[in-house]
Amino acid sequence: MVHKGGARRDNCKPSRRFGEAAQFFRSWTEKPLQMGSITPSSPFLSKAMANCVDPASEGPVVEIGPGTGPITQALVERGVAEDRLVLVEYSPQFCDLLSQRFPKATVVQGDAYALAKTLEGRLADKAAAVVCGLPLLTKPERQRLDLLAQAFTLMQPDAAFIQFTYSLASPIPTKNAFFTWQASPRIWRNVPPARVWTYRQLLRN
Repeated sequence: MVHKGGARRDNCKPSRRFGEAAQFFRSWTEKPLQMGSITPSSPFLSKAMANCVDPASEGPVVEIGPGTGPITQALVERGVAEDRLVLVEYSPQFCDLLSQRFPKATVVQGDAYALAKTLEGRLADKAAAVVCGLPLLTKPERQRLDLLAQAFTLMQPDAAFIQFTYSLASPIPTKNAFFTWQASPRIWRNVPPARVWTYRQLLRN
């Protein structure tokens, strides 16, 4: 009896989450600078990221560095249609997991820091948003700025590039910026506490 209906799905969730967290931790031990954290984003941080995306917008939603998919799941729960999602992930193992969890999404295995090349021919329209889960502060400033510039070429003019960081400062340098930015309040119910930053192209007349 207990295996019928919603009870079965609910009972499976902790097991699935534990398995994904274990896989995430194994990947972190192998490549700590690439992962940035030993655990996936919490539901509170994932929801804060997803809330920056308007589900009524048109065009694909690109997520780079989705890992095991906690932010991806939050985007779906936010109302973003799964078939709009384009997930760019470097790890083949995580790509396999994402393909299983989100079969309607487009999963692209490749280097997010070469975003324009990785997504060449993959986007039918300009992206409505780019959601980034990469640990940007592990990369040089020039590389972070280049990633944002590449993303802007793939996005609608008013679309947001959404990034989280554990640092108090912007993960993308704002000196002589070619973009505008906004930061969320500190999200304390995440380990470690985090903040969500949104960046938009600075449109010139």
